[in-house]
Amino acid sequence: MHIVEDSDTFTADSLADYRERLRTPGLSLGTYSIPAGAVDPQQPHTEDEVYICLRGRATLRGADADLPILPGTVAFVAAGEEHRFVDVEEDLVVVVAFGPAEYTNAGLAEGARS
Repeated sequence: MHIVEDSDTFTADSLADYRERLRTPGLSLGTYSIPAGAVDPQQPHTEDEVYICLRGRATLRGADADLPILPGTVAFVAAGEEHRFVDVEEDLVVVVAFGPAEYTNAGLAEGARS
């Protein structure tokens, strides 16, 4: 057991920035920082994903819904689902958990990468 270091640190400059902080076979955890006004370039992942917003404000846009994201929001995105953050009003920091670990299922499906 240990503390996941720097999980609340804003790391982006002018572009979105993802940093993996922990990896086990069944789970990976990282932080995703997006500056206010920046574009989120991510593509669908081959693993289920949970976002936990630590700070900032944005909208998580999916094929069927737009979800308001603000500190304390926890959002689930199923594997393969189109999604991205839009309308980033304040510098955004989210913890991202992938289950199983990110890219574990990439060999089972085509076209995965954030």
